[in-house]
Amino acid sequence: MSAQTAVPLSSSVVASKPKKQPYPFYLGGLAATIAASITHPLDLTKVRLQASGDKGMIQSIKKTVRTAGVRGLFDGISGTWMRQMSYSLCRFWAYDESKRLLGATPQSPAWVLATAGVMAGSIAGVVGNPGEVVMVRLQGDFAKPPEKRFNYKHCFDALFRMVREEGPSSLVRGMGPNVFRSILMNSSQLASYDFFKAELLKTKYFDDNIACHFTASFAAGTVATTICSPADVLKSRIMNASGPGSSSTLGVIRSSLATEGPMFMFKGWLPAWSRLQPTTILIFLTLEQLKNIVDWKRGSL
Repeated sequence: MSAQTAVPLSSSVVASKPKKQPYPFYLGGLAATIAASITHPLDLTKVRLQASGDKGMIQSIKKTVRTAGVRGLFDGISGTWMRQMSYSLCRFWAYDESKRLLGATPQSPAWVLATAGVMAGSIAGVVGNPGEVVMVRLQGDFAKPPEKRFNYKHCFDALFRMVREEGPSSLVRGMGPNVFRSILMNSSQLASYDFFKAELLKTKYFDDNIACHFTASFAAGTVATTICSPADVLKSRIMNASGPGSSSTLGVIRSSLATEGPMFMFKGWLPAWSRLQPTTILIFLTLEQLKNIVDWKRGSL
């Protein structure tokens, strides 16, 4: 009588882990809105520095507090919320969809992630342009002489008055540099975060936790600030202008080069970095925590 031998189960028979469900499309926009609300004073200072003749970040902050009080550091926050819930919501959603379309994974090369960022930036730059114009105008208003101010009450007042007083074309003012900046931002910030995070996780020093997310987002913020600075300056100057001929990108470049030289493209780099760096860190830390909450609610954490 021969003894029966147990046949080991093949690894291919073992049930594979169920595929993870996509996260809600609005998580990126929500994370960006929370982060932008915290860093709004620095963003306000950056826009005013780029659009006015202020000589430095500290001088610009002092000028704002002197003329409008501490509350003045939060001028135009409704425009920031409108911008984040249009532009940022769209860019995070489009980036995830683009990665899915390209078959990108955390192990994909940087150029694949950057391509997904370019695709996302192209879409988000167009969708978010009206919110971008509103945000820049609300933030830059108090830096102007009283007779040149728009005096918008809030983001919706700005939107309706722009269409009524300047026509629908005002909503696409500066779209060229804005889409260009959006492409640069998403191909640098989002793609470099994914890239740095994947590289850090390959080492023995990092796990998928806050320390890893912080380090990856710090590196991504520095890369994004440097790459986006020229387009950011042009966007702010064109959107803040009004009147015939003021929306020409080449006109703004020629005028700025003549009066300030080529380094005008990096004017406001320090406030831009000091704003984008904490914003980038807060966005990704918040986004990762929101994802953890979704996983916990789904019972998959």
